Amino acid sequence: MRPLHAHGPAADLAVERLEAGLRLGPAGLTAQFRLSGDLARIVIPPRRPSRRTDGLWRHTCFEFFVRAHGSEGYSEVNIAPSTEWAAYAFAGHRAGMAPIEPAATPVIDVSIDDVLSITATLPLAALVAPESAALEAALAAVIEEQHGRLSYWALAHPDPLRPDFHHPESFVHEIRY
Repeated sequence: MRPLHAHGPAADLAVERLEAGLRLGPAGLTAQFRLSGDLARIVIPPRRPSRRTDGLWRHTCFEFFVRAHGSEGYSEVNIAPSTEWAAYAFAGHRAGMAPIEPAATPVIDVSIDDVLSITATLPLAALVAPESAALEAALAAVIEEQHGRLSYWALAHPDPLRPDFHHPESFVHEIRY
């Protein structure tokens, strides 16, 4: 697990710590997110049937982006604490967006106690070409607090003026298989 960092000042945010990890296994690519802080101040959508839902990034949502090493094209996956999800393919930086319909519905596990933990597994072939020997990934989250305040978290924030999880320099996590 690696720490995600807030874009801009982190003072007075409900999040104390947000970590994420991505690993490749027999079932596919598994993303894990762990958020600690004042969970009562964070808007956590209630559990719903797991289904594809657009616009998840407007509220509390955990995201990962993956591409083959050196590729301009990439995939984006959004996972909400509700177990709703979305996946998209892009030809380049925010260009050529198309929905991805994986062969199997992502497996999403959510637990909430002192920490909000989310784990999601998707078949790798739905996200990148199977012949890719190395992957580059970006890990990110949008956290909604009560009264609509949003904070943006990522491994890297290449644009100091605005959060851009799609930025090519955000892909700083490497996975080899």
